Amino acid sequence: MRRTLSALLLLMGFGMTALADKPGVGPQYLMESFGTMPDGKTVVTGYTLINKNGMKAKVIEYGGIVTELHVPDKDGKYADVALGFDNLKDYLAGHPYFGSNVGRCANRIANAKFSIDGKEYTVTKPGDGPHTLHGGKTGFDKKVWRSEPFMGASGPGVKLMYTSKDGEEGYPGNLSIVMSYTLTNENELRIEYSATTDKPTLCNLAHHSYFNLGGHASGEILGHEVEVMAKNYTPTDDTLIPTGKIAPVAGTVFDFTKATAFGTRIKEVGGMPVGYDLNYVLDGKAGGSPFLAARVTEPKSGRVLEVHTTEPGLQVYSGNFLDATNKGKGGAVYKQYNGFCMEPQRFPDSANKPEWKDASNAVLRPGQEYKQTTIYKFAVAK
Repeated sequence: MRRTLSALLLLMGFGMTALADKPGVGPQYLMESFGTMPDGKTVVTGYTLINKNGMKAKVIEYGGIVTELHVPDKDGKYADVALGFDNLKDYLAGHPYFGSNVGRCANRIANAKFSIDGKEYTVTKPGDGPHTLHGGKTGFDKKVWRSEPFMGASGPGVKLMYTSKDGEEGYPGNLSIVMSYTLTNENELRIEYSATTDKPTLCNLAHHSYFNLGGHASGEILGHEVEVMAKNYTPTDDTLIPTGKIAPVAGTVFDFTKATAFGTRIKEVGGMPVGYDLNYVLDGKAGGSPFLAARVTEPKSGRVLEVHTTEPGLQVYSGNFLDATNKGKGGAVYKQYNGFCMEPQRFPDSANKPEWKDASNAVLRPGQEYKQTTIYKFAVAK
């Protein structure tokens, strides 16, 4: 059965709470219904994770989406720094991957085609453009994941599971994925992924929260100061497909090796629409322990976000395509540059780039295990 005992109790009207101490004190998780899918039967469970400091994250089974993330500022005042919606209906209506986990293959695949061992595969596209993006028409961001909450040594969490069937969205192989969120007592949202397959396939998972460290409804993020630990990046063509080259950031508008506000050079970046949306080749060693990939500071609130990961690449996105069509939590209207994404992943279109070696390749084979750890750590500027 898909539902755990806890979820069945939830459906019967019993909310559940796990406490480290007593209600209102210490790390805990809460469960409640977030809504029902259009089939009228599948209830989407939502989880509220609270660490010992009072930081709070909300996660739902649909898409494994982070709907809220409440973080303190320099004065100890909390604000929700994640863009999103108040209800399931708005997520189902369509959105630009707010808080989602995207796959089976994050980012773009040129012309929605790739080959493995000489066999070509064609995958679905989410829109009318020539390329596929973030898993296709109905990627992992639109699936209802199975869930199990837990109380770990470092804080509360929830494990999410999904099996993508052979041929789903055009991808080969049955892919079994397990991911978990842990809200640690160090004010980290820790995300861990693992996956296995029974046929050679692509697997490149990424978390796609839009952050605004001033608060999700506080307007543009152009004053956020950004530092990316990367001396190189992967240039793209006009449709955001990498050329296959790796180039230095020095002397370009893409250089964030020293803290620089998003808005300082954004008009020089170009693109349609204008803004940052590219993959950085991280300096850290991929595949080992998580290393520091980026740091973002919001001067007014003093909030700081550090991104740590085991991945070789980091897609940095300044919310260029946000266009005020999405009315979010509390009626907030999300306009261009109202949120940014930091998406650790394998390099975009790597399946079509033989010049990129194993460290950036998204191919997963039977007997191998895909693993990723990404940590979003929150603090205040000193």
